[in-house]
Amino acid sequence: MKRGTVILIILVIFLAIVGMNACSSRNKMVTMEESISGTWSEVENQYQRRSDLIPNIVATVQAEADFEKSTLEAVQNARSNATKVTLSVDQLTPENVQKFQDAQAAVSSSLSRLLAVAENYPDLKTNASFKNLQVDLEGTENRIATARMRFNESVQTYNTSIRQFPRNIWAGVFGFGKKGYFESDPGTEKAPNVNELFNK
Repeated sequence: MKRGTVILIILVIFLAIVGMNACSSRNKMVTMEESISGTWSEVENQYQRRSDLIPNIVATVQAEADFEKSTLEAVQNARSNATKVTLSVDQLTPENVQKFQDAQAAVSSSLSRLLAVAENYPDLKTNASFKNLQVDLEGTENRIATARMRFNESVQTYNTSIRQFPRNIWAGVFGFGKKGYFESDPGTEKAPNVNELFNK
């Protein structure tokens, strides 16, 4: 066999191996990105569930004639701002995820304040509708935490994979970039102080 033919066969085999590796890597990254898309949809669904509860909470609280108007407005404004921040799987950069998280944190903060202030209203505390809404809200917050955890797990698997050799080469070639995580909200490392909630 001629030397040129041997080199050609080796080159064809090498290119076939590289091509199969590229296809396999791309398919793996697509699968992981779809997993992120699914877990992100669940995060959005749970935040939407919370957002849908807010008008009912506000309406129930407004029935208490002398309830603080500024507290209700803060909740409504935070909800309005949070619903404006939407992201597709292609937009899940660390910076964009942080913007989404900040908008949702503002909702959490205003809801916490509303619930803390509601403790000063005996009629509201005994209102069955308000109690049910509080239970629904608590359940939704738990679902949000679970959805965020699953999303972060998917992102970790994906981000680790696209940094490993040789997949990091194919990630660059095919345009697969790093995705953002949900971070702990500032101040969550310490227990909340009820007095601080009332003095905000």
